[in-house]
Amino acid sequence: MNEHSKNFLYQYLNNASPTGFESSGQQIWLDYLKPYIDEHIVDTYGTAVGVIGPGKDYKVVIEAHSDEISWFVNFISDDGYLFVRRNGGSDAVIAPSMRVNLHTKKGVVEGVFGWPAIHVRDLAKDTAPKVTDLFIDIGAATKQEVLDMGVHVGTVCTFSDGLMELNDRYFVGRALDNRMGGFMIAEVARLLKENNVTLPFTLYVVNAVQEEIGLRGAEMIARRLRPDLAICTDVTHDTQSPRYDKKEQGDLKCGDGPVLCYGPAVQNNVLDFMIGVADQQSIAFQRQAVSRSTGTDTDAFAYATEGIASALISLPLKYMHTTVETVHKDDVQNVIKLMYETLLALKGGEDFRYIK
Repeated sequence: MNEHSKNFLYQYLNNASPTGFESSGQQIWLDYLKPYIDEHIVDTYGTAVGVIGPGKDYKVVIEAHSDEISWFVNFISDDGYLFVRRNGGSDAVIAPSMRVNLHTKKGVVEGVFGWPAIHVRDLAKDTAPKVTDLFIDIGAATKQEVLDMGVHVGTVCTFSDGLMELNDRYFVGRALDNRMGGFMIAEVARLLKENNVTLPFTLYVVNAVQEEIGLRGAEMIARRLRPDLAICTDVTHDTQSPRYDKKEQGDLKCGDGPVLCYGPAVQNNVLDFMIGVADQQSIAFQRQAVSRSTGTDTDAFAYATEGIASALISLPLKYMHTTVETVHKDDVQNVIKLMYETLLALKGGEDFRYIK
C-alpha cells in the first residue's frame, strides 16, 4: 500500500454505498482503477468491471462486492419520527444511539437512532431491540417538516461512522464488508500495471452490487462475462473474540492470513491450485469449511451459466455487520499477494474439470 492507495482506501470506505444505491462508491472505485486497466464495463444495476487485456480466449475474474448494509425509511409518524426496515442484514441490536446519514436528493440529512433512557425502562424486562422498536430522530416536529427536508418513505440511511486505525495494526470501520475487498482487487490491478505484467488471458476486475440481499449483482455479471475462472474475495468471521463458538464457527484469527474455503461451490482443483501458490510463495493461510453454500458471490459465479470454476479467498474480520468491523493490515496485504501471485501462476488455458 502506498500513499495514493491509502488515500483511495479512506475515500472509498468513508463513502456510503448502500445496497441498490452503490453508484457514488462505484465511481470512486472506477476513477482509481482506470489508470491500471484497458477498458471498463458498467451494467444496468451498477456493477463495475475493469478489463485488462481484452479479447483473449481465456477469461478470468477477480471479484468483490461494493454494497453495504443499510436501512430504509418505512413509516413517518405525524410528530416527525422515522421508522425503518432493513436493507440487507442490518443489526437492530447495535442501532440505538447510533448516528445516521439519510441520503436524499437534496443531500445528506443527519439523524440519530433514539432510545428511551435507562431511567424510564424496567431493566428486568429489557430485551434486545427489534427492528420495529427502532426510530430515527432528524430534529423534525411534524411529518410535513420531514418531507420538506427531502426525506420520504424509501429514503435509504447508513450509519455515519468512518474508517480508523487501531494500534497501528487494524483497520476499523463500517462497510469493510466488503469494500475492503473492492480495495484489494483494485490493488491487484495496480500491481499488475506497475510491474508491467502481461497476462496470457483477459482479466475482469469485478466490483459487484447487491450482494447483501442475495448475490444479485454477481449473478447478473457472471452471465454476461461467462468467464472460465472466478476468484472471489469477501470477509469471514474472526472467531477469537468473546461469544464465538469455535466448534461451530471454526478457528479463524485476524493476522493469521487469508482464509481458503472448502465447500460444494468451491471448485477443488482451483482451491488446490491456490494452496500450491500460497505454499510456493510462503503466504500463510487458514482453512474454513462451509455447509451448503459460502454465502458469498462465489456461489453466484459457481452456478452461473453451465458452471464456472470458482474459489473464495476470505479476509478474516471481527464484528461483522457492525460499525466497528475490524481487519488486520497484514491480512489485507496477504490477500492481495495471494490473488496477485495466483494470477501470475495461471497459464491461461487451465481446464479445472474433475473428470476429463
